[in-house]
Amino acid sequence: MNIALFASGSSGNCALVSDGETHILIDAGISARRIRAGLTAQDVAVADLAGVLVTHEHADHVKGLTVLLRRDPVAVYALPAVCAALRRLLPERTDCLHEIAPGEPFCLGDVRVTPFPTPHDAAGSCGYRLDGSARFGFCTDLGTVTDAVRAALCGVDCAVIEANHDPELLRTGPYPIYLKRRIASDHGHLSNESAGALAVYLAENGAQQLILGHLSRENNTPRAALEAVSLALAAAGFQPGTQPELYAAPAETTLALTAGKACVCCR
Repeated sequence: MNIALFASGSSGNCALVSDGETHILIDAGISARRIRAGLTAQDVAVADLAGVLVTHEHADHVKGLTVLLRRDPVAVYALPAVCAALRRLLPERTDCLHEIAPGEPFCLGDVRVTPFPTPHDAAGSCGYRLDGSARFGFCTDLGTVTDAVRAALCGVDCAVIEANHDPELLRTGPYPIYLKRRIASDHGHLSNESAGALAVYLAENGAQQLILGHLSRENNTPRAALEAVSLALAAAGFQPGTQPELYAAPAETTLALTAGKACVCCR
């Protein structure tokens, strides 16, 4: 199973999961042109996609859908509340929308997809677990790690997990107070420390690779996120050489790897 993150952050989010001939896009929060370029670099065409999984309705996760679907009517899967928002965004492509339910798996090609709820300030927000030749989890945009999140991600080989902000950088940063409170709330975004706690849980349950995603440009750095998660793993007894491989997803360039294997490249 190959994973390619085309973008991860508040300016846009989009990832491709390929397992054999099954290609699945997760979110489309960058321009259709960038999505097509990212797919082409992975030798995939839009018409090859088995579907697009949408996590929630915020623009940094869906803003490329309108133009992307204008030429290629790809199936789009989301929870009912998200589909309701997408019907307003895509009035000419409502036939592409397919409602799914949290905890109810469905298949796209050879991949079993299980959506699970995430606590975020958007109706119908969810993450996804994909089971094929490897077990992969995608979980960003959540204010706290719930039992449902842990249960859904238990046993994955590889996962994208949110490490949005360093609490001190958020506290002293330029955001207005209302936005700081929103980000730090239980329906906002995960801190580096919370990401570290989730990383420990996933490592204890067999995760081999963890990608830290949705890093804030203003309130975090890749170095701070990686250090915080590495320290949490070390404190839990995972020494260098026994820790999962850790990567910080770039905001605008591609991070590609093979789930379960030490094979990574950035472009």
